[in-house]
Amino acid sequence: MASTETEIQTLELTMGEAINRALDEAFASGEAVMHLGQDIGPHGGTFGVTRGLWDKYGEGVIRDGPLCESATVGFAIGLAISGVRAVVEIEFFDFVGVAMDQIFNQAAKLHYFTGGKLTVPLVIRTPIVSRMGMGPQHSQSLEAWFMHIPGLKIALPSNAADAYGLLRSALRDRNPILFIENVRLYGRRDDVQLGESVPFGKARVMREGSDATVVALSGMVHEALAAADTLAERGISVEVIDPRTIVPLDMETILASLRKTMRLAVAHDAHRTGGFGAEIAARCMEEAFDFLDAPVERVAALDVPIPCAPNAIQAVYPNADSVVAAVERMLALAPAG
Repeated sequence: MASTETEIQTLELTMGEAINRALDEAFASGEAVMHLGQDIGPHGGTFGVTRGLWDKYGEGVIRDGPLCESATVGFAIGLAISGVRAVVEIEFFDFVGVAMDQIFNQAAKLHYFTGGKLTVPLVIRTPIVSRMGMGPQHSQSLEAWFMHIPGLKIALPSNAADAYGLLRSALRDRNPILFIENVRLYGRRDDVQLGESVPFGKARVMREGSDATVVALSGMVHEALAAADTLAERGISVEVIDPRTIVPLDMETILASLRKTMRLAVAHDAHRTGGFGAEIAARCMEEAFDFLDAPVERVAALDVPIPCAPNAIQAVYPNADSVVAAVERMLALAPAG
C-alpha cells in the first residue's frame, strides 16, 4: 500500500498556496523561526498568503508589527543575528524604500563587517503589484536596485512550483534574501513537488527554440511564452528562459542560448533605464559579443510614473505583443543566412 507521503507528493497549488505551504513547513520544522509584518496575523496578509498560519502557530511565530518597515526589518535583523531565522513581509515592493538603510547597510553587510562571525538568515518577502491600478507608489518593480548591493540574494519566482522550491531554499540559507512575489501570479495554478527545493542560481528553460532567446522575469515569463506561441505560428522559434534568481544569476544558461539563437531580448515589468535588461545586455556584449547578430532588445515599462487608469497602464507596461515586436525587429536586423 502506498504511503501517505507518496500519495501527496505532488499537489496542484496556486502560487499563493505554495508560498504558504513552504512557510508552514518551516514553522513546523522545529527551528526557531519568526515571521514579522503588517496584517500577516489574524488577517492572513494583505493578499491572503499567510492565511491560517497565525491560527496554527500564534504570535510566537507570526507577529503583526507597526506601520514602520524600517523598525520591522531592523528587529528582524536582530532576531537573525541572535539565532532566530527571520521572515519579513513588506506589503508592497514600493515600501522597501522605507527600510533601505536596514536592508543594504545592515543586513547585506553584517557578515562582512564581522569577518564572517555573524550571519543574517533573513528572508524579506515583498510583492510586485503591477498592472492593478494602484498608482505610482504601489506598482513599481525595483529589483534592479538590489542587484547593485553585494551581500543580498534575490529571487523572482514566476510559478507555484518555483515559488515553493525557491522559498524552501531561502528558508535554509544563512544569507539575507529578497524574495519578490508577483500579485498577478498568486492565483496561477501549477503542479508542485512537495519536499523539492529549487537551488538559487539555476535558470529554467521554459521553452526551447532556435531563432531568438527571450529572458523574462516574473510576470513577463507568461507574456514571453504567449509571444513564443504567436511567433511559432509565423514560423519563428523562440527560446524562453526564466532566471528565477537574479542574484546569483545563471549567465551560463543565458549565454549558451544566445550562442545558439544569436539574438536576445530581455523582458521585465520594471522601467527600461537601469533595469535588469540593461545588465544582461551589458554582460552579453562583454562575454558573447561575437555571437550577437542584432542588438539586445529591452522589453520594459516606460520611464514614467505608473498610472492608475487602465488604458494608461496598458500603454506603460510591455506585454506579449511587445515581445513579438522585439523578436521581429531582431530578425529584421540580422544578417542574411
